[in-house]
Amino acid sequence: MISIIIPAHNEEANLKYLIPYLEHITKEKAVEIIVVLSATNSDNSVQIPCSLTTTIVTCEQSGRAIQMNCGTAQAKGDYLVFLHADVKPPKNFIVDIQQAFKARYEAGFFSYKFDKENFLLRINASFTAKDSLFTGGGDQCLFIKKTVFTDLGKFNEQQVIMEDFEFFKRMKKNRVNYTIIKNDLIVSARKYETNSYLKVNASNLLLVLLFKYGYPPEKLKSLHHKLLKIPYTNKQ
Repeated sequence: MISIIIPAHNEEANLKYLIPYLEHITKEKAVEIIVVLSATNSDNSVQIPCSLTTTIVTCEQSGRAIQMNCGTAQAKGDYLVFLHADVKPPKNFIVDIQQAFKARYEAGFFSYKFDKENFLLRINASFTAKDSLFTGGGDQCLFIKKTVFTDLGKFNEQQVIMEDFEFFKRMKKNRVNYTIIKNDLIVSARKYETNSYLKVNASNLLLVLLFKYGYPPEKLKSLHHKLLKIPYTNKQ
């Protein structure tokens, strides 16, 4: 079984679209969907049409790392997929994941493109089809064997931002065999709608470099608030 884990905070509009879509493309496959709402979600009685394959739980705390670990504790699958609520996977992404595991990869990511047609955004997205400085970001939809995820110590819950990069750092240190599947996810460009292309890219580059040099997570989070006009609660 494959467990798709979706951490969410105030994402009801996206979930109302994403859950039925996931249930449709995973129909008759050994897949479960676990949506993990944050403790501070604005409405923890979120009403999302879903089938018996989907479970919606509310985490006792907030934060993507905490919520994803919470979802893992609920997961029945031998394989885990971590998907953001505003990311739409391709129709055959489960088959892609199954084939990657059959090829003896222990983990992997997907390339992606943005949901807005823009030449500069296409340049950004092109880097996700290969290893680069930004490989391992959460928008790339990490999939991994549950035993490998557990052996690596799960997500670091003290990493209040960039928990995906921190986990990928441990993956590389432990020589986890991973692949990048060139079958684009569709990623929301919403942060580019309130900030310039140059500002978002400069901010992303600065945060990644500071992270790699060991800048404290809380200070990274504070800097993230200051650099971009996007509430941290939008995408924890």
